[in-house]
Amino acid sequence: MTLPRLLIAFVFCTRMAYAQWQPMPWPVLKSYDKNHLYNIALPLGGIGTGTVSLGGRGELRDWEIMNKPAKGFSTVTVGNNAPFFAIHVQPASGKSQTKALIGPLDPAEYLHYEGRPVNQHGFPRFTEASFDAAYPFGQVNLSDSKMPVKVRIKGFNPLIPGNADASGIPIAVLAYEVTNPGTEPLTVSVCGSMRNFIGKDGSHYQKDWKGDIVPTGAKKNTNVYKTAAGVQGIYMFSDSVNRRDPAWGTIALTTNSSTGVSYRTSSRSNDWENAMLDFWDDFSEDGRLTEKAKLVDDDPLASLAVQKTIAPGQTQTYTFFITWNFPNRLAWSSFSAQPEQNTIGNYYSTKYADAWDVITKTLPQLPVLEQKTVQFVNAFVSSSYPDVIKEAALFNLATLRSQTVFRIPSGQMMGWEGVFDEFGSCFGSCTHVWNYEQATAFLFADLSQSMRDIEFNYATNDLGKMSFRVMLPLTKAQDWKNAAADGQMGTVLKFYRDWQLSGNSDFLRKNWEQVKKVMSYAWIQGGWDGNQDGVMEGRQHNTMDVDYYGPNPQMGFWYLGALKATAEMATAMKDKELAKKCTDLFRKGSAWMDQNLFNGDYYEHKITDPKTFAFLDWEGKPEVKIPDYQLGKGCLVDQLVGQMMAHMLGLGYLAKPENIQKTLQSVMKFNYLENFSDHFNNMRSYVMGDESGLLMASWPKGRLKVPFPYFAESMTGFEYTAAVGMIYEGQTENALKCITSIRDRFDGRKRNPFNEPECGYHYARSMTSWNAVLAWSGFLYSGITESMTFTSRPGTYFWSNGSAWGTCTISAEGAENRVSLKVLEGKIRVRQFQLANGGKHAFKQSQELTEDKTLDFTIKRL
Repeated sequence: MTLPRLLIAFVFCTRMAYAQWQPMPWPVLKSYDKNHLYNIALPLGGIGTGTVSLGGRGELRDWEIMNKPAKGFSTVTVGNNAPFFAIHVQPASGKSQTKALIGPLDPAEYLHYEGRPVNQHGFPRFTEASFDAAYPFGQVNLSDSKMPVKVRIKGFNPLIPGNADASGIPIAVLAYEVTNPGTEPLTVSVCGSMRNFIGKDGSHYQKDWKGDIVPTGAKKNTNVYKTAAGVQGIYMFSDSVNRRDPAWGTIALTTNSSTGVSYRTSSRSNDWENAMLDFWDDFSEDGRLTEKAKLVDDDPLASLAVQKTIAPGQTQTYTFFITWNFPNRLAWSSFSAQPEQNTIGNYYSTKYADAWDVITKTLPQLPVLEQKTVQFVNAFVSSSYPDVIKEAALFNLATLRSQTVFRIPSGQMMGWEGVFDEFGSCFGSCTHVWNYEQATAFLFADLSQSMRDIEFNYATNDLGKMSFRVMLPLTKAQDWKNAAADGQMGTVLKFYRDWQLSGNSDFLRKNWEQVKKVMSYAWIQGGWDGNQDGVMEGRQHNTMDVDYYGPNPQMGFWYLGALKATAEMATAMKDKELAKKCTDLFRKGSAWMDQNLFNGDYYEHKITDPKTFAFLDWEGKPEVKIPDYQLGKGCLVDQLVGQMMAHMLGLGYLAKPENIQKTLQSVMKFNYLENFSDHFNNMRSYVMGDESGLLMASWPKGRLKVPFPYFAESMTGFEYTAAVGMIYEGQTENALKCITSIRDRFDGRKRNPFNEPECGYHYARSMTSWNAVLAWSGFLYSGITESMTFTSRPGTYFWSNGSAWGTCTISAEGAENRVSLKVLEGKIRVRQFQLANGGKHAFKQSQELTEDKTLDFTIKRL
């Protein structure tokens, strides 16, 4: 934004903050009916801050704000004491009603040994519910024939491409839109209640009076009512919990309503659940709360209510904010006997002093943050991508906001592979997992480049060996066991991508020596390509968590892509010798793979180096034994992952195009199952019953006795990889069939649409779904050459390069294609524009597009 625009925005924001900000209309991409709500949990929180999720029926679940996951396990209070919102409705004449702002129970929630099967099990609920979503926006629609109101619950957290700080605020914004469809006025109160659970993150347990194991940790916590800068509400803190504990911090439950506010900072003692009874009686009497005398309690109950009058036919909005600050993140662990020795901290905690500081700083900005988020989502959902691609790409961005991702105080982004119920899954920003996804780089360039900095400048030793898992705290030249062949080669391609997208020559110049080391590690004696023939032949650790022996397509294509990318970077750095070497190795390796690994249907794995596996048979004679956990002649679902990456970076084909195309046809032919009911799987099941999907591997020519461990599974990140490859090869029908199969499984009832697991929930590789956006639009951008490419297919396409974003509309006009390129945020330079198979346009001079600027021109069709 220019300075005048910033000043206008600031004045506008300030006025809105004090005028009781209310949300604007939100876009909807997907709707879920009453029968598809059970597993919906939309994370509300920022990148690296943790989240609380908005459930499909309006419940708040999965409180993951205290530096650790909490899936299916309440780190806070449970049962009727769990956090919730309620509504009280008083007609001008007639009896008042009080209900929890939650939809109906699911049939799966009735059985429990003590009659406490689910949170808020004993509260009156609305009988009808549905859910509308366009991440990060979630909207719950509640109604009940016995209630004189209808309610829409709206929850979001700002998400703005190119602005990681604005997308990394520890806040859950909640708005309750209450409509009076009747003929008489109603007095309506909406109230949020939650216990001060600071310290209770699930790390500590004890037996309660029934003998049940329950989480502990809260100790004489304190709630106070505060008001300042147009905000009022309850600030929660603790002077008794260890201030170095990961579960120590602050929480605030606030509103910007200036009238009709009432509150309680505590309740009575909770013997025989009387604290909640006392609250319910108080709120149900007149919709207003009466402050209680201070009660010494470990986790005192806080309640905040807003009351308004709603005229017939009108809607009133009740806005609430939940903010938090828990500064003591531990290094790849949620538990430590000595947290002070293992604490690394959180980036977001360097921006905010406490939870109250979060809301006072955020509220004045909220109108613009919301408007920019709406603009992003509207631009995306109105684009000409198939709906299933939009759903898969947009909804999986929730992974960036889950506990899978965090930022250390320096701002650098770190990532687990995923998260389990209470722990992170597979530490270390694992390169061979994070290689697959492109969402981070194309939406948040600074976060992506921070990961490259860690990989090349901390995780790489003097020989060029890169630790595919990085330790914390960060130290130079880390050394993690064996290197990962796919992880290491993939990081070279990612570095090339980030350099191209940024157009920053200093980024390459500063890191060039490290890039050379990492690439050259493939050529050390006894290494992956020790004989330097362009083919990976040695022991190759990889994302299947095993070592492949001998040439194979998965590692081979990563290597070929890295050779091509390094040749380009070497040319830019005027290193002619290295550029020639990489080009020669690429040509030899590409030809060899076509000649020796392509079997007429797909590329297979040739298990070689038999001396490595020499054993004596029962007569004492040498025999060659095939090692366990190999691929062999199997058809691997992601064998062309390196080719997918090369296409996305404009590096072209890594092998014969006809072989690449045939391989993807074979993946569909041999690996796709319409129905898994008869499929045997000895490992984990991510697809079951009558669901469909792509198998990790098939063996049309005969299976190994002991293949790599995951061969019978089906995991979304790998499925997206194959589908994206199909899009690039024009096999769109098969591609959409594969992606539809995935998203049909995440239907809200069986699985959460905002959480695709692999080895853990919110698995990083699930964000490979964003790659389909790049493939469908054909979007390529180089900030180095200031060139941009799109498909010639008419339509409007959302685009982003990590620091700027906008739309591109392509339409046919006679013998020409008209192009309208618009920037909605950031700035970008374009000197040349090309339509794939549709001609190009070179501008007389470089064009700089800034926010709200549009470039219109025509290209003669070929």
